[in-house]
Parts: sequence; structure tokens; C-alpha cells
Amino acid sequence: MTSKELVIKTIKGENPGRTPVYGWVEANLSDVISKKYGSVRNFEDHYQFDMSHIFGGPGCLNPEVAKLRDAGEEITPEVLLSYPLPDPNDMSQYQNIVEQLDFHHQRDRFCYLQSNGIFECLNDPFGIENHLMYMLLYPDEIAEVYHRQAEWNKQFALNAIELGVDMIHVSDDWGAQKSLMFSPQLWRDLIYPNHKITADAVKKAGAFLSLHSDGCIVDAVDGICELGYDVVHPWQESAGMSYDLYLNKYADKFAILGGICIQTTLGFGDYDRLEKEIRRVFSLLKGKRWICCTTHFVQDHCSLEELEFAYDLITKLARE
Repeated sequence: MTSKELVIKTIKGENPGRTPVYGWVEANLSDVISKKYGSVRNFEDHYQFDMSHIFGGPGCLNPEVAKLRDAGEEITPEVLLSYPLPDPNDMSQYQNIVEQLDFHHQRDRFCYLQSNGIFECLNDPFGIENHLMYMLLYPDEIAEVYHRQAEWNKQFALNAIELGVDMIHVSDDWGAQKSLMFSPQLWRDLIYPNHKITADAVKKAGAFLSLHSDGCIVDAVDGICELGYDVVHPWQESAGMSYDLYLNKYADKFAILGGICIQTTLGFGDYDRLEKEIRRVFSLLKGKRWICCTTHFVQDHCSLEELEFAYDLITKLARE
């Protein structure tokens, strides 16, 4: 069975007998990993990662808006709407995606592509504090901004699927440590319908769909199911997202990508606690709709030795 087949069976809930393995290791540890392994790709080959998390393609922020932001100008929804979004159909901007797909397809890996959500990407021009305020002060204008963004996201996703991406990974952080950052009703009114635009298009195109949202998103999970997400990352236990809740209520709805918490477990130099935690998570999730992965980018306070210790154990447990 190829890595791609393994991941697909896991997402669908068809227990393939082995746990797929991945990790967000590059962002902060690229130099450290490359010093020993030659490259992050060599590290991924060494541990036989089953997936590839691909970044690239055209950006959605107008360069003129970026200049206003960098100059400290306040960007309201009305201002943002006065500038067009960059062209999502400029296929020259997808070449880096094509190159990554070529590399990872040679290894039969399941490839998922980072994509914009609705809330998170617009924190860039607005600033998160202003953005939260605008949701209440300018609901009509925010709805228009969101709809325009959703249409852009949809076209970006369809172009990527055409190139051979297996799953669109929508990054849209909604959660604080104990709750959503906004009310469940605001999520339902403003976020849900615009995620649905992209979600429906991706599912119609025959690709898988995953969501990244940190923090406690319990109040949105039923809506996530309605949208048809196949995978949720990270299902953050340290923010009150218990595995019991997932296993008892949602395990027949979607898969989890995660389990190795960078907030509480990996990168703290406590090897005994790290081993116990990895074994605990495997005891709960192995054989379920679970792809073992870090809950976010491994932080730079994690040593290479600790990262290797974790992945030596993870790959052993995944293959038992």
C-alpha cells in the first residue's frame, strides 16, 4: 500500500492497519535539520512521512494594500474593497506548487495544500483587534469582503486540484484557549456561508478538504461537519478539545490530523513525559481516523535530538 493509499483509507475510516505519520517540522528547524540530514526533505524521507504539506501559489493581498498596512494606515472593510484582489488564475504563480507535487508524487505521498480561510487571512490587512471590531461595526461590508475572499479561495482551490493536489487545507484560526474568538452566532452568520462556497466546490471537484483552526472550536464543530470537512487539524486537546468528545461524537464524521502537542509536550526537554504522552495518544487514537502529526509548527526551542526521539517512537508505534 502506498503512503497516499494509506492516508486516503485513514481519512475514510477504513482502518489500514498502520497509522500515517507527518509533522510540521520545517518552519523553525530547517537549518538545524538540514545541518545533519542535508535537507528537511531528507529528514521526511528518513522517517518515511506519508504526507506533504505544500505551500505556494498566488497571494491574495493586493500589493497596494500591503503598502498601506506597512505605513500604519487603518484599513477598513470599505478601503479594502476599493482594491481588487490579485488574479487567482495567473498560473505562472503556481509553478512552485507544481515542483513540490512532482517531488512528492515520486514518493507516492498524499499532498495537501495550504489555502486561505475567511477570518485568518484578513487579519493581515485589518489587524486582528480591528477585524474583530469590524465584524460588529460593519457587518454588511464585512460580509461583502468575506464573499469576495471566498470566491477567490474557491478559484485558487480548483486550480490547485487541477494540478494534482489531493486535499485543500483551509487555514482559519477561530479559537482562543477556552472558546471561539467571536460568538457562535457570528461564526454561523459570517464564517460558515463563506466557507461553504469553497467547501462545496472542492467536494464537487472530488478532492478532500481539511481545516486548520487552533484553540477551542467546540462551538463550531457541528457546522464543520455540515460543511463536509474530511479532516480537522489539530483538534487541540490542550484547549479543551477532548479526545473523548471526538471519539464519542465525531469519529464517524471526519479524521483528526494532530496528536503531538507543541504547546504542552514536544520541545520541553522532558523525554520521560514526552514518551508517556506519545504512548497515551497512540493508545487512544491508533486504528481510528487519525493521522499522527504535530499540532502546529515545531518550535525552535525543540532540539533536534528531542525531535528525533519523538519520531523514532512515533514511527515505531505507527508500524506496530
